[in-house]
Amino acid sequence: MTEGKRSVSIVVPVYNEEESLRPLHAEITAAMEKTPAVADYEIILVDDGSRDRSVEVCRELHAADPAHVRVIVLRRNFGQTAAMAAGFDAARHGVIVPMDADLQNDPADIGLLLAKLDEGYDVVSGWRANRQDKALSRKLPSLVANRLIGWITGVRIHDYGCTLKAYTRDVTEHMNFYGELHRFLPALASWAGARVAEIPVNHRSRQFGASKYGIGRTIRVILDLITVKFLMSYSTKPMQVFGKWGAVSLGIGFFAGLMTVWDKLFYHLSVNRNGWALVCLLFFLMGMQFISMGLLGEISIRTYYESQKKTIYTVREKIGTE
Repeated sequence: MTEGKRSVSIVVPVYNEEESLRPLHAEITAAMEKTPAVADYEIILVDDGSRDRSVEVCRELHAADPAHVRVIVLRRNFGQTAAMAAGFDAARHGVIVPMDADLQNDPADIGLLLAKLDEGYDVVSGWRANRQDKALSRKLPSLVANRLIGWITGVRIHDYGCTLKAYTRDVTEHMNFYGELHRFLPALASWAGARVAEIPVNHRSRQFGASKYGIGRTIRVILDLITVKFLMSYSTKPMQVFGKWGAVSLGIGFFAGLMTVWDKLFYHLSVNRNGWALVCLLFFLMGMQFISMGLLGEISIRTYYESQKKTIYTVREKIGTE
């Protein structure tokens, strides 16, 4: 991709961040005006069921800057992934840049992400090299999670959890968001053939409110990582994974059956008192279940790919999105 000016959609999931929104809008505006590579930009504020005055502040920002600020209000708190999906779906420009609303991401780094895209990459992920968070509750779980994600997916970047990233539209328009999968987008994009890069970005201490995420989120990330591994390796061929386990189980069951016959013929051991008979029956049934699950998975996958896409959120209202 050659160098040139780009139009940027900045997606900001919002959940109880009323104090941060005005300074964030001011910083984004200043950063965009100072970035020569930006031809046009929009700021999509997605309120994810906030209980404070975040929605009212979003309305005020749109009224003050209707040319750039657009607002989406979700009916309830669907989670960060769903809020980000709503923003991605509403984005109109060729580059989509998600970022947090808590001012810990620095809008001045957007220009660095765009410059890296100009080198021929499709996804540029921010790396909070000097992360301003608590070591035990945030940094350590993040370090472990990033190493685990990199090992399982094969896409080794330092900071999957950094929201500040840049995506070209042709990468994101074919992706669906579920669970906590927004953090795995670089890995999923790489699996789809995208070129992924990572650059260090500034990370600042939280100025207002408290973090919405704790160490308990790690469990959900691990569960979603299992999903990502399945999607990357077996999403179009579930029989390959379930069938293999089924074949192994049937093989063990067959061996146990042979041992049962051996004991009966040469040691005159009654079948109903032989442990090998139970092992044979157990693994035979397990093998048949695995193969059945693989067949059902194949049917489900075909239904999924042939059905119409549906969103994982519902919108209460849209402001300035016509």
